Amino acid sequence: MAGKIELMETVLRDAHQCLLATRMRTEDMLPIAAKLDQVGYWSLETWGGATFDACLRYIKECPWERLRKLRAAMPKTRFQMLVRGQNVVGYRNYPDDIVQAFVERAAANGIDVFRVFDAMNDLRNMKTAIDAGLKAGKIVEGAVCYTVSPVHSPDYFLRVAEKLAETGVQIICLKDMGGLLAPYAAYEIIKKIKSRIPLPLHLHSHCTAGLSPMNYMMAIEAGADILDTAIAPLSQGSSQPATEQMVAALMGTPHDTGLDLGKLGEIAEYFYQVRRKYAEFESPVNNQIKADVLVSQVPGGMLSNLVAQLRQQNAEDKLEAVLAEMPSVRKDLGYPPLVTPASQICGSQAALNVMTGKRYSVVAQETRNFVMGLYGEPPGPISDEMKKKVLGKKEPITCRPADLLQPGMEAARKEIGSMAASEEDVISYALFPEVAKEYFLSRDGRTERQ
Repeated sequence: MAGKIELMETVLRDAHQCLLATRMRTEDMLPIAAKLDQVGYWSLETWGGATFDACLRYIKECPWERLRKLRAAMPKTRFQMLVRGQNVVGYRNYPDDIVQAFVERAAANGIDVFRVFDAMNDLRNMKTAIDAGLKAGKIVEGAVCYTVSPVHSPDYFLRVAEKLAETGVQIICLKDMGGLLAPYAAYEIIKKIKSRIPLPLHLHSHCTAGLSPMNYMMAIEAGADILDTAIAPLSQGSSQPATEQMVAALMGTPHDTGLDLGKLGEIAEYFYQVRRKYAEFESPVNNQIKADVLVSQVPGGMLSNLVAQLRQQNAEDKLEAVLAEMPSVRKDLGYPPLVTPASQICGSQAALNVMTGKRYSVVAQETRNFVMGLYGEPPGPISDEMKKKVLGKKEPITCRPADLLQPGMEAARKEIGSMAASEEDVISYALFPEVAKEYFLSRDGRTERQ
């Protein structure tokens, strides 16, 4: 069994991504930064996932500037971020030079730990980001995306973890992004991994189905070393278990976190006030235990955004129908773990199937690209019937998807020209051309016509 349990705090990234559609602004993070820095967390998740895109697209903030400001305000605590492998912080594969430039600059601006995952657990899509993180001299966590399907088993997850260990990562992360993990499954998988791989194990889980606190206790018994938690006001629901909850549960045991509930209470008091400011982005499922997630498998970060998208279409009443369609679409696509971008692809196609009333009468381009193999190899087979329906006479690719891409940094640098004030701006543009350009124009007080 593990000794002292370490915690990663998610309040500045995944917690508000899950509960508040990723809308928390930097100005609401900085006033509490000094207190967060005093807690003694193993790490603080400050960046990555959907926060990069949301900063530029919705909040009109520079994500790089957010990272620098937080780093200056919290010099003592490790900063951790989530990297979507070859997708970086976007929704498609990027050329290797863009992935490498992003990781290098993220490290230079303050990231200490890179958690790298791929929606398919396809290591070909993770290797470039892992190598870049190691080259930068940082800690790299190789993440195994957990899901439930006829093609996933404890031995499957062990095989993925063993392949990740061979890449040189220093930590294995079991990433339960959908809140699908159950206590005894957690115990079995973590026990297997820890018995075969001499690396720390970091467990990430969501409370959507109400199982995560129990998962965490069983994971500790199986040898887990680090757990992801969120300060109470932004915990539970589709977020993580409460930090205070785990600290209290382990107090006075061999697994005592050593964290101070008094300090955590002061931080919680602050975030109770902050959460009220973002009430318009609250999802109706935030404070419910939704055991039906075990069927739909929609991850927490996607759920609030899916609700927001349907709301924009005046189709929020279709949510249950879309969630019910998700498992069928997922089966058709070879049972990918529902995490970005696979979750968005399945979700968008499920919504199209529901809204049109006829399955696959309209096929999203992302669905075509998925079946073509441009996102990697799915865990299970895609039927010939499905391939024909989506691709016609075209044949899927068999190579690493990024091998088909030309280098992108120099082209991005030429295209954006003087609008980019830094190398970080060039990377932002390379990742999100239209969104970044619109942000640069607004930042500079200009419009396209000027």
